[in-house]
Amino acid sequence: MDRLVNFGGQPFHFIGIGGIGMSALAYVLAEHHLPVSGSDLRVTNITQRLQSVGAHIFVDQEPKNLNFFQLDQSGQFQPCEQLPEQGNQDYITSKESLDRQAQPTTDQFHDQFTTPSIYQSLNHSLNHSRLIPQVICSTAINSNNSEYQAALALGYPIFHRSDLLAALMTKYQSIAVAGTHGKTTTSSLIGYLLLEAELDPTIVVGGEVDAWQGNARVGQGAYLVAEADESDGSLVKLAASIGVITNIELDHPDHYHSLEEVVNTFKIFASQCQTLIACLDCQCITKEMQPTITYSLDPARGADYTVDQVVYKFDGTTARVWERGHILGTLHIPVLGKHNLSNTLAAIAVARKLNLDWPTITKGLSKFTGAKRRFELRGEVNKIRFVDDYAHHPSEISATLGSARLRVHDGERVVAIFQPHRYSRTQTFLEEFSRCFTEADLVLVTDIYSAGEANTIGITGEIVTAAIAQHHPQVFYRSTLQGVSQFLQEHLQPGDLALFLGAGNLNSVIPQLIDSYQLAPR
Repeated sequence: MDRLVNFGGQPFHFIGIGGIGMSALAYVLAEHHLPVSGSDLRVTNITQRLQSVGAHIFVDQEPKNLNFFQLDQSGQFQPCEQLPEQGNQDYITSKESLDRQAQPTTDQFHDQFTTPSIYQSLNHSLNHSRLIPQVICSTAINSNNSEYQAALALGYPIFHRSDLLAALMTKYQSIAVAGTHGKTTTSSLIGYLLLEAELDPTIVVGGEVDAWQGNARVGQGAYLVAEADESDGSLVKLAASIGVITNIELDHPDHYHSLEEVVNTFKIFASQCQTLIACLDCQCITKEMQPTITYSLDPARGADYTVDQVVYKFDGTTARVWERGHILGTLHIPVLGKHNLSNTLAAIAVARKLNLDWPTITKGLSKFTGAKRRFELRGEVNKIRFVDDYAHHPSEISATLGSARLRVHDGERVVAIFQPHRYSRTQTFLEEFSRCFTEADLVLVTDIYSAGEANTIGITGEIVTAAIAQHHPQVFYRSTLQGVSQFLQEHLQPGDLALFLGAGNLNSVIPQLIDSYQLAPR
């Protein structure tokens, strides 16, 4: 960063504010009554939540959006035209938005984040630089984006999302959860435990959690729990009081050329954490890392935290937990699968590092039901369960299907509906994808979700289907989401668990399917 992020009242403008990582940071700033605006191409429950805390949302991405916080010649805020109606959504006008943002913050970070009155400070000192927005982008924003180009031409300060998170983490005792898989669930678990322990944490995660009605929460306590993303290499910017690494695999071949590059990114992150907690079940970690605190599902590995007497059941997982050779106690968690037990051990290690007692930990864990899109039950109709899961890497799919198998009885089917995500990932892991559906009774594949990539390698959903069919007897292909919906209406039967897998827009067909079954004659 050539310039430092300014939390003293200078506005923030997010290009692509509706993204899961961007919106969480925008929410934290808006809740601290800092001036926040942002643009996205559609209205969602996430953008509506941001509006409810004072952020101004534009439903286009145009250079004019950058002028929202400018002054006129009299030194007053220019009124901004009200945004167009979208359904029944009442947009917050510029004056309403600024009124909310001008409220004084009463938390302990008051002096670090903002002034008592944005209006007052600006009218006393018409420092034009305070009104120039700090523009926040993620890697998803193309360099040809018109808002980005305008900000660049005007010389406005432009920060990557990770720059803002790194700056925010310096204001707290920060806990950053990294890893190729499991970081959303693990960071949510840690945040939930701190919340149950009445430590009132601030939380920034890559998924929506019912306990705090979204992907972010602002507390008055000393701790910030944040999900730390490695996908674009920006993980190296983060320095945490406590860092967690759940596992290390190659998952983003669009950015990394080799597993070695991924490992090096995690090594830099690890070196910048005061305490590193990591999982010894991952070969890369045992070979390349020197964690301060370790955990493992295998007692033979000699980790600081481990388990035995593990029972995976229909309604959750039970295990006895050990801490450095001594029994902590037995716990029951409602989330399923080995991967979630591992995530839980990571959360326990963090909680014990913060001196939380065992009864507080077990009470919190027993009530945590997970984040949205992490084996999320979306509905049950005609004895068919519709489950949404973000799994998009072969390891994640295999683990999620293993959890699904625990949820069905003899004679019931696990039906996997898979939307491959990114051409580069699909091509790189085609062989692994072909073998990861063994726990499914029936597999349905649709076309690849591009996530903005160009298909320069010729990989298609049909090729994926053919690869899976070499190892699975019941595999079908439908090129469109409409075709997926029609196929499922014709083939799902009572007792099925329909598991929708992918990080794209596959889950958009679930409400339609549920409605079709509810409306069907019985």
